[in-house]
Amino acid sequence: MSDLPRKAVTRTAKLAALPLGFAGRATWGLGKRIGGKSAEIVGRELQQRTAEQLFKVLGELKGGAMKFGQALSVFESALPEEIAGPYRAALTKLQDAAPPMPTRTVHSVLEERLGEEWREWFLEFEDKPAAAASIGQVHRAVWHDGREVAVKVQYPGAGEALLSDLTQLGRFARLLGPLIPGVDVKPLIEELRDRVSEELDYGMEAQAQQVHAEEFADDPDVLVPAVVHQCEQVLVTEWIDGIPLSEVIADGLPEQRDRAGQLLARFLFSGPARTGLLHADPHPGNFRLLPGDNDDWRLGVLDFGTVDRLPGGLPSTIGDSLRMALDGRAEAVYEMLCEEGFVKDEVELDPEAVLDYLLPIIEPAQVEEFEFTRGWMRSQAGRIADPRSPAYQLGKQLNLPPSYLLIHRVTLSTIGVLCQLGARVRLRDELEAWLPGFAEEEPLTGDADTADDCADFAEEEPAAEA
Repeated sequence: MSDLPRKAVTRTAKLAALPLGFAGRATWGLGKRIGGKSAEIVGRELQQRTAEQLFKVLGELKGGAMKFGQALSVFESALPEEIAGPYRAALTKLQDAAPPMPTRTVHSVLEERLGEEWREWFLEFEDKPAAAASIGQVHRAVWHDGREVAVKVQYPGAGEALLSDLTQLGRFARLLGPLIPGVDVKPLIEELRDRVSEELDYGMEAQAQQVHAEEFADDPDVLVPAVVHQCEQVLVTEWIDGIPLSEVIADGLPEQRDRAGQLLARFLFSGPARTGLLHADPHPGNFRLLPGDNDDWRLGVLDFGTVDRLPGGLPSTIGDSLRMALDGRAEAVYEMLCEEGFVKDEVELDPEAVLDYLLPIIEPAQVEEFEFTRGWMRSQAGRIADPRSPAYQLGKQLNLPPSYLLIHRVTLSTIGVLCQLGARVRLRDELEAWLPGFAEEEPLTGDADTADDCADFAEEEPAAEA
């Protein structure tokens, strides 16, 4: 049995205590203000103390708590530096680490899914996990044919923990909102809940990963490890080494940051065009920087547990509206937003005001090369999150249609990572090459129908001599 179900009461108690802690700090803040401190200083201290408690609790738990923490971590660059600095390390830790599952539990899962003689599948198997995430952990091993592999083992009871945690977090989503300006926490939690069944289905993950592995097999810029074996609760893929993107963010050289940022943007926009799938979990723990040809770097991409299925690639509406916005065609942009449901029928807005709202957000596409920085991200978040701002008032009247929800989150998350990298990126090049509707010519596309094909990876019995 896993430790997750057994500790359900403890998990709930820890999460339930968070709002009480928030309320206590609000009282503390009021006292500070009465004592003479300015509202701005007190607000920042409150935000910092709240964030420290939140990420301490999320870091101690797996399941939905950690999943939520990872989703929030990519927006760290939106916070004021004096607040983000002290707990950036805690956020980054959520991207790669969690308390490991007991070895006996790992062995019991492997025995149940691969058989009593499960060790015959491997020439070597490391009991110490190489990485631990929200619903499973990864072990390094050598497959019976000599290939180095990553063995992902799902925590027993992971589904129960995911749903329980996200339900509990959803109950006080409003209190979490001020932590990350410009990010609406409630729909983020709801969307994570909606994706639970996909996260737990290693069959779906294996298929999505294999489609990408085959499409990018000869790509000089992107590497996706091939799937070796899959069964319930166990996924075996080829192992890849490399520099975790979190380390590039912390200590990378400028050329590493720029290359990682360019490839991340390329993968975001080229993936749907080439595979009909959107990798929907773009936090730094899922990427590696690898040596490539001609002394250049490649981007290694991991974890396809959450994808958006886009058989025709990204909607051409995005490219069309972005191109028209850059051309200053306010009426045309507004008309398209109304047709797609971004503006509800009962709402009437000034097209020029809508264009003014959008232009700062799409600034990276206006220039040949754009430097993504935490300062730029903070200015955007502050503009949209400040109740006194016209952008805030207008943004409240816009609507995000369900079909665009995941695309929107993935795009924002990727921009958050680019700002953490501080990368200089030729974003317009990627948009012109891969985003339908953005360029006058048709974008380069692969076989988007491959997303519907079943991945044909080997599931043979281990060789007798193994």
